[in-house]
Amino acid sequence: MSEHERTFVMVKPDGVQRGLVGEIIGRLEDRGLKLVGAKFMQIDRELAEDHYGEHEDKPFFEGLVDFITSGPVMAMVWEGQDATRQVRGMMGETDPADSAPGTIRGDFGLDLGRNVIHGSDHEDEGANEREIDLFFDEDELVGWDQTNETWLYE
Repeated sequence: MSEHERTFVMVKPDGVQRGLVGEIIGRLEDRGLKLVGAKFMQIDRELAEDHYGEHEDKPFFEGLVDFITSGPVMAMVWEGQDATRQVRGMMGETDPADSAPGTIRGDFGLDLGRNVIHGSDHEDEGANEREIDLFFDEDELVGWDQTNETWLYE
């Protein structure tokens, strides 16, 4: 059985500008995931460079930083059984053109550079913790009992 975990999710500036924050939150809640932290914010250049640090030497790095700082984002932490893998599946492929209908990117994305949502990589063990720590202090995350949890998990 997979473990309960926390995962970082961000609605990017294009998703905010297109009014998709509520739709995305609704999809994650409908799946049974539990919201434990949320912050509507404008990312500054320093945070953006830290967030995308692994791509620093790549030619698209400046474009990533410019885009993610171009408007407000909704940064969130979600919790649930195998939450990172669940969210990644719901998001679809990085390139919306390769994403299946029914996924967030498959339904709302058209362009690789404007793919609406970011989620931590489930194949990178430290990604969740690193990203959560970049965007949230521990006291900004709320642990709470989800009353329908017995209907979600064995």
